[in-house]
Amino acid sequence: MMESNIHIRPVEAKDNATLAKIIRQTLKEFGANHPGTVYYDESTDRLSTLFEVHGSIYFVAEEDGEVLGGGGIYPTAGLGTETCELVKMYLSPKARGKGLGLTLLQKCIDFARGNSYKNIYLETMPELALAIKLYQKAGFKKLDGPMGQSGHYGCGIWMILNLEEYK
Repeated sequence: MMESNIHIRPVEAKDNATLAKIIRQTLKEFGANHPGTVYYDESTDRLSTLFEVHGSIYFVAEEDGEVLGGGGIYPTAGLGTETCELVKMYLSPKARGKGLGLTLLQKCIDFARGNSYKNIYLETMPELALAIKLYQKAGFKKLDGPMGQSGHYGCGIWMILNLEEYK
């Protein structure tokens, strides 16, 4: 279970550099730093401004003031008004195994529901097998192809969660 000294809050400008480093180091660690992924997105360096868009949020997890990672919801182009995308969910190595991924995912699901989304879509890669297990455990189901226009042609796994079926 998550430790009580871990705090979840919305992203701030002061988090940008640390989060970009966590995202890129995690992708590199798992050999998933391919073109067509968030590794190369210029927006990865400015999450606090990216998530100023209506219908979006990026949650940051920190412990004793240290940023451990985060994850967000974004109204990706081409998904329509009822579907949002779970984006840029990454944790530093020291944050893993504490239930923090599930906690962040639940915060994102709660936000999506509270903003009248009916589905949460995500894109990932086979190299991120631990994350895929988390998504499947939460009820995400694999799709045959991508949705929307994320621009992440380097992702080969697409999943969706129907919030009306989610418990």
